[in-house]
Amino acid sequence: QVHLAESGGGLAQAGDSLRLSCTASGRHSGLYAMGWFRQPPGKDREFVASISWSGLTTYYADSVKGRFTISRDRDQNWAYLQMNSLEHQDTAVYFCAASINPVSATPSKEPDYEYWGLGTQVTVSS
Repeated sequence: QVHLAESGGGLAQAGDSLRLSCTASGRHSGLYAMGWFRQPPGKDREFVASISWSGLTTYYADSVKGRFTISRDRDQNWAYLQMNSLEHQDTAVYFCAASINPVSATPSKEPDYEYWGLGTQVTVSS
């Protein structure tokens, strides 16, 4: 069992930056890929970014590439999402997820992830 908790969401203006954090606790000693997903208002949840268990490989959705950076601290079992140049369309609930048995180093599909946090709201005003 892995327990995930997101923090760092809030209200920002277009062009601002925010950093989301995800704490992980429980079994598996950090040997899992981690990902960030988001659910915009009235839309389905979508992939944002993922990082391999080693932290050496990352993968991004085209919509955030060049603006967002995913990272992790394996010693502390933390994962981060640095969001720069925020846009109104980044408004969403952001979820952290962990993949114990990833089909790839940086999975991007919801079914690849076994554990999820409850989410943190990010609102970007234009």
